[in-house]
Amino acid sequence: MIKMIALDLDNTLLTSDKTISKVNENELKKLHQAGIKVVLCTGRPINAIWKFIEQLGLDDEDDYTITFNGGLVVHNRDKSELSRTGMSKKQLGPLFTYAKEKGYPLDILDFKQVYPMSELNPSIYHQMLAAKMDFIPTKFNDLSDKLYSKAIMATTPKILDEVVANMPKSISENYHIVRSQDRILEFLPANSDKAAGLEKLLHHFGWDFSNLMAFGDAENDAGMLEHAEVGVAMENAIPAIKKIANAETLSNDQDGVAVFLKNYFKTLNS
Repeated sequence: MIKMIALDLDNTLLTSDKTISKVNENELKKLHQAGIKVVLCTGRPINAIWKFIEQLGLDDEDDYTITFNGGLVVHNRDKSELSRTGMSKKQLGPLFTYAKEKGYPLDILDFKQVYPMSELNPSIYHQMLAAKMDFIPTKFNDLSDKLYSKAIMATTPKILDEVVANMPKSISENYHIVRSQDRILEFLPANSDKAAGLEKLLHHFGWDFSNLMAFGDAENDAGMLEHAEVGVAMENAIPAIKKIANAETLSNDQDGVAVFLKNYFKTLNS
């Protein structure tokens, strides 16, 4: 029985103009009010998506959000943390050295701020993020010894294609690497993705993946779609995601989330 709906944002729940349509909003509110957990799953911090949490009314005592692609599971009402997964400065060292040798940009994020590596080539992440996070240019050696959520290479699709094609094993085997957008490559802890964060949240409620429905379109959605009882790929999803999913719906600009939910939960809508 499906008790939780996990939703990627960009190109899944959000339209191409980065909004939630009224059709999607109304359907999700109806299911939330019927007792089904609605969980937004994003690579961003919670402050960057707070307007969507408010729009959907996800502020009950037991509402949570998966942020930093599973690295942080946050309670919506008081912002307390259910779980946190990250990497040490030492673990990020080989990635920084690799970026420096190859001339690639690199941004390192903790759970509140972004640290563009100031001795590397400029990143375009600041222009792309559109979130309330401070960007503090920093040299790698000046980073504090604490936990970091992820690292980002944000540059042209051509350069990232080159990075992916020529990634050495010393990098690929030590991080969970996902192409979340054509201009963003994310380096996460090896054991972290949206599925890992959702597993912790499901366990918190005494549930498992058989109680999960998930919607997504991109590489960083693969784990949750693969593990979910019902994994739904958007019509605009990349081919690899459509292969993993066991269901498909219309595109993000055609209210694909609401269309699928209305059909699946017919008894609640009758």
